[in-house]
Amino acid sequence: MASLTYDLTLAGLAVGSAAALTGIGLIVTYRATGVLNLAHGAIAMVCAYVLRQLVVVWHWPLPLGALVTLLVVAPGLGLVLDRLVFRPLAVAGAGPAQTLVASIGVFVLLVGAAALVWGDGARDDAPVLLGDDPWAQLAAAVALACMMGAVTRWTRFGRELRAVVDNRPLAVLSGIPADRVVAAGWAFGSFTAGLTGVLLAPYVRLDPYGMPLLVVEVIAVAVVARMRSLPVAVLTALALGVAQAQLTRLHPGGVAGELLQAAGANLFVIALLVAALVLPGVGDTDALPPPRAAPRVPVPVWLVTAVLLLLPLGFAGEDLTTAVQVPALAVILLSLVVVAGRGGQIALGQAAYAGLGALFTALLAAAGLPELVALGVAVLCVAPLGLLTGWPAIRRHGPARGFRIRPDQRPAPPELRLGGTPSAVDRKAEEGDDAVGVPPRPQGRGGRRRPTTTRRGAVPGVGSPARSGSHGLALALATLAVGVAVSRFVFAQPYATAGVTVSRPAGFSHDRAYYVLELLLLAGCLLLVAALRRGRTGRALAALRDHEPGAEAAGVPVAALKLLAFTLGSALAALGGALLAMSVRAFDPDAFDPVRGLLWFAAVLTLGADTLLTPLLAATLLVTLDAGTHAGVAVALIGLLAALTGRVPPLLPWLLRGAGALAPHRAAPGGAADHAPAGNAPLPGATARSGAVGTGHRAADGAGAAAPPGRRSRGAARLVAEGVRLVHAGGTVALDGVDIAVPVGAVSAVVGVNGAGKSTLFDCLAGAMRPTAGRVVLDGVDVTGKAAHARQRLGVGRTFQQLAVFPSLSVEENVRVGGPGAEQALRLFGLDGAVRHRAAAGLPTGTLRRVELARALAGRPHTLLLDEPAAGLDAAEAAALARILAALAADGLAVLVVEHDPDLVAGIARTVHTMEGGRFV
Repeated sequence: MASLTYDLTLAGLAVGSAAALTGIGLIVTYRATGVLNLAHGAIAMVCAYVLRQLVVVWHWPLPLGALVTLLVVAPGLGLVLDRLVFRPLAVAGAGPAQTLVASIGVFVLLVGAAALVWGDGARDDAPVLLGDDPWAQLAAAVALACMMGAVTRWTRFGRELRAVVDNRPLAVLSGIPADRVVAAGWAFGSFTAGLTGVLLAPYVRLDPYGMPLLVVEVIAVAVVARMRSLPVAVLTALALGVAQAQLTRLHPGGVAGELLQAAGANLFVIALLVAALVLPGVGDTDALPPPRAAPRVPVPVWLVTAVLLLLPLGFAGEDLTTAVQVPALAVILLSLVVVAGRGGQIALGQAAYAGLGALFTALLAAAGLPELVALGVAVLCVAPLGLLTGWPAIRRHGPARGFRIRPDQRPAPPELRLGGTPSAVDRKAEEGDDAVGVPPRPQGRGGRRRPTTTRRGAVPGVGSPARSGSHGLALALATLAVGVAVSRFVFAQPYATAGVTVSRPAGFSHDRAYYVLELLLLAGCLLLVAALRRGRTGRALAALRDHEPGAEAAGVPVAALKLLAFTLGSALAALGGALLAMSVRAFDPDAFDPVRGLLWFAAVLTLGADTLLTPLLAATLLVTLDAGTHAGVAVALIGLLAALTGRVPPLLPWLLRGAGALAPHRAAPGGAADHAPAGNAPLPGATARSGAVGTGHRAADGAGAAAPPGRRSRGAARLVAEGVRLVHAGGTVALDGVDIAVPVGAVSAVVGVNGAGKSTLFDCLAGAMRPTAGRVVLDGVDVTGKAAHARQRLGVGRTFQQLAVFPSLSVEENVRVGGPGAEQALRLFGLDGAVRHRAAAGLPTGTLRRVELARALAGRPHTLLLDEPAAGLDAAEAAALARILAALAADGLAVLVVEHDPDLVAGIARTVHTMEGGRFV
């Protein structure tokens, strides 16, 4: 028994050592570059193939082949990836989500290239580098970890590495060659990947699909180590390896025994699933960047597409073996349009839901249900399982509790063009001047106000989803972990799939009839998603994707919408998976391998995730390219496009823009849309028009007008903060016992230097942050625990210091997200002309300010919180804004503004609160 324990421990140490090497490489790469490199396993697979090619095929000596592979090929591959793929993304200011997509593209590209070069069959003759002695492998892992720990802690390179990670622009200004430091990180990470591959290849199946996924599974050790601690990663890997080996000695009978054996063989998968679902997130943001605009596919293009889909019925005869797979795969890819394209969430596990739909349909049909009924029941059963994916995105959502990311830790955000002015997309939309100290802006009545500058020198414009980053890349890891776990514990286990047969519905056994059924179901799914995109729910999903805090402030129930997106996405994937299994009349676990999920995700993003034509084109390419050419061509092509995401835009939107078919309706330059009324247009200076939006009542001219029914008398307050205190992580006191009441029928102002706590106070009043102590009361009820969207529905509207508009939506759609008073708000702010149909991403800052204000009023609030509403406006626009705010207050609204313009404050504010150091003075 002792001998068996010792032998199993040695075997576990060998596996754990390889996992430790993977963890070391991932952590070093992440700390040097900020990239969670999912292509680590694919690099390991390529290096293992290269060593086999040199030693087995070309008969090189093993030491020479190992030196070339590990010291030339592996680091060279890392340098190529840095130079061609990830450095352009860094220069463009891409966030973690975009770099993750690029790493997925590299993964898919290398898998496809390996299949093209070496074939997709397994190899069992890989050379053994360190022999069978696990102590040698353990020594290599520990030595590597110690070396990297010493380098990062006690050498100049280590100091430069930490400086680049903390603040790359500042490091460059300090004379640190950031590009070289990052390149060294990539070279070392690829070296560890290559070492992992050549060590594992003799003991596992060496093929283009198996080994990359095996290495992906051990990402768990890096996640447990929080992508920082090398000792924790090594110890976790060794512990999991030994535990997995020891579990093989247990052989209980029955189903429990089969489950235990499956767990023993996949302990790293369990660790990845638990780490992704339970541990705090990794990274800073996982929301996909919003598209420039959602292209509208012209009707002629749809007609041509329909004709092409119908061609197999007229020209392909009775055998439609290849064609019947296209509509089924298109339905699966359509699920990604809902989750990733419209919802902006990273979804890497759709293959799992597709496979479960196929499996459940087969099992239910075998139990006696008609195939079509079984299909419907299976879809209903799989749809709730989408919550497994959505849970990390939802459970970490909620009012932030005094937490913020330091400015120097934020990734450089992408930029959008707003009327020719570059606008930085950053988190300051939520944290405002309390997070980044900027000098006060000079004000003036004679010209345009100078906007606030950010650390990258861009003008603040369309804000990014600041709080979507609270859970980091947890969603990407969770979706991947779910896909891997379902594949390992369901699809690969005989107890779940043994003897499963798949048959087509009665009356649709022939290819032609079944193809027609698939087309009908595909058309129904396309119409369903199109209706979702056009309606209020679709606008809300796009708003959530573009700017999550702004969407919640406009009353969008973020958690419920994420649940809807994930549930509908899993249902569509299940339907498509069942149709795909029926098309080939078999349940093939390899068809729903997690690598397929990565491929499908990459295909949808490279072609254009927010257009309904993408699933049809992607499915056609994936099916026909591999069927008509060598296996791996489609995979390599999609991988190449995804890897070059920093250089190549999504293809379909690019083609549609090139053809002049962009929607929403783009006015010609210099036309009416470009000369829409601005602040100096004949906007209301009295209360007549404002009442239509705010209260539904017209107020009299004087302050003595009677309060409208349901409102408190002037001077009373509906929104009150009592002793509000907020302490940031690290002990910084942002608010220190603030008391404020926002009086009805008046404009109040909060002034103070940057960093005084003004925007943080707004966040606490609006529900974006939850104070550490004190409470917020609305109409006598404590609403401290209520989220921002709930407070908006109770009548608290707000705007942000940085513009919180949704760039992929039109002006009208932006305002309609706010509520039922959109038409009145559009008229009030002079947005009811041709400009209402223009995409927000193409408008100047002054117009966008009016869009945000109109959206806040569209919800018909009784209290307005306006954070620097005049920022970016010229003198005429600021004067018009002052008239509107005075009219709203005269109509009975409670208005609280944060503003740096003393003339504007003096002209409209009845009460002025001065804030300093988190308290009123």
